[in-house]
Amino acid sequence: MEQEGFVKKTVRSMVKWVKRLLLIALIIGLGVLAFAYWGVYEKGTMAGKVLRVTEKGMLFKTHEGKISLESFGALKGVSPVAETFDFSIEGDQTEVIEQLQEVALSGERVNLHFVKRYVAFPWRGDTKYFVEKVERTSSN
Repeated sequence: MEQEGFVKKTVRSMVKWVKRLLLIALIIGLGVLAFAYWGVYEKGTMAGKVLRVTEKGMLFKTHEGKISLESFGALKGVSPVAETFDFSIEGDQTEVIEQLQEVALSGERVNLHFVKRYVAFPWRGDTKYFVEKVERTSSN
């Protein structure tokens, strides 16, 4: 009889500790997931001409774009080196999407202010780079 009481107390104590550990693991996991989703790794600006802005995806519709970064003045008398860069735009940034579509059609040079996230989630975009603001330059 006495041994049964000891076993029951031990089992209850073990179950209590397992529940606590699972709760702690859940809280830590949610914290890491929140950090990966909203955390910003890098902020910056890229300048160039927007080549395209598209909406794509089967399950999740995301807005993607490509900019041509032209390196001017690196070497005198040499043609500029064209490098392209892919970026994403958050779906709720409708004003940014419209501005990007306008400058892609006009071919004007722009500065894109972006943030780089830690993880690319499929419902957010294909890349970790998200454009937040479009700044039109006065010279083409």
